[in-house]
Amino acid sequence: MTVWADVTRAAMALNVVLLLALCSVWVRNYRQIRSKHTLGLLLFGVLLLGENALGLYYFAVHDVLTAWFTGLPSISATAFMVLRLLETAAILFLLWVTWD
Repeated sequence: MTVWADVTRAAMALNVVLLLALCSVWVRNYRQIRSKHTLGLLLFGVLLLGENALGLYYFAVHDVLTAWFTGLPSISATAFMVLRLLETAAILFLLWVTWD
């Protein structure tokens, strides 16, 4: 495995954990407040969680696709890693704002 693949995999795993934390807060808030805004945040979190969980499965567990991702050209692999790291930063910021 190359370094970019490990960093990308770690970012996706971190995203799953962070999104689980966010969704738990939003579920609790929705039960108390019952606002459409909170429901929208929860739906957003669940969909993004599904995207990251599925991506992590394909990137780390699925035999065929894991080999395909590892064989990506350097520029594609770097772009994929940067996008995942930007997503992680955005989720971290959202978590910070939510818990503040």
